[in-house]
Amino acid sequence: MADGYISVVGSLNYDILMKQERLPMQGETYTADSVSYEGGGKGANQAVQCAKLGVPTYMIGKVGSDNFGDILLEKLDGYGVHTDYVGRSSLNTGLGIVHVLNDGAVYASIITGANFDMTQEDIRQMEDIIFNSRIIILQMEIPVGIVEMIIKKAREHGVYVILNAAPAKEISKEALQRVDCLVVNETEASFYAGEEIKDAETARQHAHKLTELTNGTVIITLGKNGSILCDGNSCTFIPSVKVDAIETTGAGDSYIGAFAYGKYNGKSDEEACRFAARIAAVTVTKIGAQGAMPYLEEIE
Repeated sequence: MADGYISVVGSLNYDILMKQERLPMQGETYTADSVSYEGGGKGANQAVQCAKLGVPTYMIGKVGSDNFGDILLEKLDGYGVHTDYVGRSSLNTGLGIVHVLNDGAVYASIITGANFDMTQEDIRQMEDIIFNSRIIILQMEIPVGIVEMIIKKAREHGVYVILNAAPAKEISKEALQRVDCLVVNETEASFYAGEEIKDAETARQHAHKLTELTNGTVIITLGKNGSILCDGNSCTFIPSVKVDAIETTGAGDSYIGAFAYGKYNGKSDEEACRFAARIAAVTVTKIGAQGAMPYLEEIE
């Protein structure tokens, strides 16, 4: 195992997952088949996958001073994520409502809550832990200004930055130019490319445009249709691992956590992507996000 650790700066949500045959129509009260409760938030999910693969991982974010916050911290501790730098907010813990259909499709809404209570002063107080990381993983479920601040300082400290630009939001060109690896799905890639990306072929066509924005590596994830890896010179198609998917919640976060594990251990971008595809394939064969993510020994 390599020395050092990964820091994930991002969101923590308490997720309520409802399994159901279809979405309700307007004005309809629809009875779901089952309900489960999970730790969530893109940041927390990615941290859990890193930790489950054996990487020392620190979570930086905020939860509320409520029962949901207590539960999330307990879950993260149980998965081996260091939570010393997760603060408490007067706002409620972030909440996710996730509808999972029988075909594995996922529809989600979130309440940002404490996630948007992070301030630049919070980051300044944690500079030593954040900017001594080997890798920093960021998403867009926290204030964009915080994301931009961390990207800038990470470059100054020589820390490798993975930005999962999800959900897609406006971010400064200066910040994007300092990102080492941008990870987006089709919807997010379409937002940043300014053109609709429907499949692997159109993803490949527009991936070069995105590398011009980032000056680094771009990964476009396409769910069951694989992913596209582009370094500005060439693009490589990474096929997904075919499995009988039960639920896709957290698959993208699992992929990113596994990619970060690969980079942490000195793998090339392509090797890390292929490893990430294997890990994400295991995740979708189980219900939930964090609980479904595999430990390293499950795939060795």
